[in-house]
Amino acid sequence: MARTKYIFVTGGVVSSLGKGLTAASLGTLLENRGLRVSLMKFDPYLNVDPGTMNPFQHGEVYVLDDGAETDLDLGHYERFTDGKLTRANSVTSGQIYQQVLENERQGKYLGQPVQVIPHVTDEIKRRIRQVGEQTPVDVVIVEIGGTTGDIEGLPVLEAVRQMGQEMGAGNTLFLHVTLVPYIRVAGEIKTKPTQQSVAKLREIGIMPRVLVCRSEKPISQDVRRKIALYCNVPEDAVIEELDVQTSIYEVPVMLQRESLDELVCRCLHLGVPPARMTDWAAMLERIRRPTHSVRIAVVGKYIGLQDAYKSVYEAITHGGIANDARVEIVRVDAETIEKQGAERQLAGVDGILVPGGFGNRGIEGKIQAARFAREKQVPYLGLCLGMQIATIEFARNVCGLKDAHSTEFEPKTPHPVICLIEEQKNIKRLGGTMRLGGQPCKLTPGTRAQALYGAETVRERHRHRYEFNNDYRERMQREGFVLAGLTPDGELVEIIELEKHPFFIASQFHPEFQSKPHRAHPLFRGFIEAALKRKSA
Repeated sequence: MARTKYIFVTGGVVSSLGKGLTAASLGTLLENRGLRVSLMKFDPYLNVDPGTMNPFQHGEVYVLDDGAETDLDLGHYERFTDGKLTRANSVTSGQIYQQVLENERQGKYLGQPVQVIPHVTDEIKRRIRQVGEQTPVDVVIVEIGGTTGDIEGLPVLEAVRQMGQEMGAGNTLFLHVTLVPYIRVAGEIKTKPTQQSVAKLREIGIMPRVLVCRSEKPISQDVRRKIALYCNVPEDAVIEELDVQTSIYEVPVMLQRESLDELVCRCLHLGVPPARMTDWAAMLERIRRPTHSVRIAVVGKYIGLQDAYKSVYEAITHGGIANDARVEIVRVDAETIEKQGAERQLAGVDGILVPGGFGNRGIEGKIQAARFAREKQVPYLGLCLGMQIATIEFARNVCGLKDAHSTEFEPKTPHPVICLIEEQKNIKRLGGTMRLGGQPCKLTPGTRAQALYGAETVRERHRHRYEFNNDYRERMQREGFVLAGLTPDGELVEIIELEKHPFFIASQFHPEFQSKPHRAHPLFRGFIEAALKRKSA
């Protein structure tokens, strides 16, 4: 078998440059050239994983099938490529130091003083190589979080520098994503930040072979020539990456026009044919020129931050693509509904979605949103907490169970229609202890959910501690509350829907984690279809 090649993606000048999207887009191009690709994210922070981080600080927590709680960039990797990712594809400095200290406690270093070099760097290299070895792939793209020069990222950069030296230029490639800002008052594009960023990498001992230049304005040939000269790369290795106008899914095509994939294959001696992007281009055409349009309200508590519900927004967009529709997402703060009422905030939307979340802030606003959707016959899709919200609302206002609630928000509620899973009751540690990852769900024949999936059993990803209380099954079913999906043993409720409603479905799992731009998740596809029907009616 041919040796696995490694591409290391670093970033400079500022954060949020789009390293993850660049890495994912390169993965798309290489896959469409017939190569087997895997991507991994190395985050330098000392958290073991992002599972306990506030979404306001770090964005959403993306969950893999094996239950790993990861950075949102793993979502980009899975949406843009077909690679199957595991917890090995998401590594943090916290995991590295945790393992090194455990090795020291077990005496594996034979009494040596434990140091950053070689012990920490060796563990980093081991984790990176593991991704290329666990599933045979041709290329592993390694995104290194943070920016060049961050103190916590220095051991990671030293480790990949060593890998570059050990494996040689034909087997490794350093790609640096950097900012080329346009100074509006001067009317000029400035290259000095890029020069400084590359200089910092060279001080560390890393010579980037490719520069992906993020800019809001086109980069002239003179500017490319200047960057190439001062950063010691060929002119054809200065890649322009402009701000996209319509969709992030334009990035692979943009980079293909810049011949990035051709350059990478040439540097790594990968003799493969050009990328076949016909299907991707057709998908982009549907995004640019849709036939229909629809307005979807997302009612949440982290509405102020785009990345907090990243996968949800993307899955809604995928549902629009599948229905040849442009989706206008209306972000509604649940606390605003509490103050102003659902009618004022939700009138005129074609569908309502309540995503997952934790904590009691905004809960009553979400309950009002679910009631508005049920009573006004507006299509509703609930995700995780969104299912629990729908359950509480139905119990209160249809079944007459006054003060019904979840024990997460009201431990002394007289009607705990949502309660803690039995195996969660004695857990004290927060990180990685929820019901996590892919779990099977058996769909109830004759339900809308079963019709949308077109299958008897599906596998979906979870991230929660609380569940539907089975003591209330019969009472709620009598009133038209349908248990549309259960665990194979019939113990846990996975999907609910309502009778006599055009579309009211909610899942305990997170379907957004399995949606792709060219393969919309069935629940999102059906949700947008129902919203379009409501609008046309």
